[in-house]
Amino acid sequence: MFASFDRRQFLIQATGLGAAALLPSLGRADNKTGKDKLFQISLAQWSLNRNFFGRPGVEKLDPLQFAEIAHQQFGINAIEYVNQFYKAKKNDDAYLKELKKVADNHGVTSVLIMCDGEGNLGDPSDTKRTQAVANHKRWAEWAKFLGCHAIRVNAASDWNKGFAETQKLAADGLRKLTELCEPLGIAVIVENHGGLSSNGEWLAGVMKAVGHKNCGTLPDFGNFRISGSESYDKYKGVDELMPFAKGVSAKSHSFDDKGNETGIDYRKMLDIVVKKHKYRGFIGIEYEGSKHSPAEGIRLTKQLLETIRAELSER
Repeated sequence: MFASFDRRQFLIQATGLGAAALLPSLGRADNKTGKDKLFQISLAQWSLNRNFFGRPGVEKLDPLQFAEIAHQQFGINAIEYVNQFYKAKKNDDAYLKELKKVADNHGVTSVLIMCDGEGNLGDPSDTKRTQAVANHKRWAEWAKFLGCHAIRVNAASDWNKGFAETQKLAADGLRKLTELCEPLGIAVIVENHGGLSSNGEWLAGVMKAVGHKNCGTLPDFGNFRISGSESYDKYKGVDELMPFAKGVSAKSHSFDDKGNETGIDYRKMLDIVVKKHKYRGFIGIEYEGSKHSPAEGIRLTKQLLETIRAELSER
């Protein structure tokens, strides 16, 4: 403590700055950076999925350059990868090193990897459930190497098995995967992503059943469609999932002329996330709409998050 204090005093004197010169910058929201802010903004790669998939009508983008794109085009210095764009490179160590190099060269933080298509962690078959756990290990190794804190997974099951049985199955698979990832220092976080996983009560119950500090949730503002026309209240769902949250996904689809998301009350959501649950981590932009281009949708989501963050900072 004394060494730190002396060094600070020395720097102040050496640069000719008195204490009074430092005071205006202390505690002001407009001067906050990084971890001092109420929350930090990241970019989910899925926001540009049409570009990375090379869909007609949009510019084809190289997944290797994702960090550079986030930094240079959007001014976002934290990213969330999607494993679907790297499946052919899953075991390519040289490519993984290049991916990290791009992020490092642009000062971009790798936050997490969203994992899909690796089997159902709540599969009723013990064999398939065990295989699904094993299939995720390589992505956890990727996450570790890239400097991520987590992999995002799904708690999918055979929903015909019912509420209680699928909770049990999902909790088993998630617990085993969490224990597999623990030595790597990688958390396992679950998104509300269809079926009963979009039921906040169900997924919160799964988290309680797993009962491991390294297993949590990634509440998504918009993924509360259970099946067909059946939906779960999105605000209730986010509220139920926030006690376990190790990340948050700001889903967006369209914006009005005032810059507000037309289907989600972002102010209400961020009151729940930031004010009620005191969340201070990354909130990832995940634009999925068609009204605006992917780039425009990302910018509009970012602007809305920044606007509300400033409003919350002033309360």
